[in-house]
Amino acid sequence: MNKALILICLLMVSGVGLSACSNTFDGAGRDMEGIGDWFQDTF
Repeated sequence: MNKALILICLLMVSGVGLSACSNTFDGAGRDMEGIGDWFQDTF
């Protein structure tokens, strides 16, 4: 029971970490797209 609880907690923590990384990559992609659009509009 104790090992199962530890495993569940580790899976939950890793899931939260992975979802945070996903949001970060999506935001970085939008930022890069915005820079590309600005560059095309400027030049």
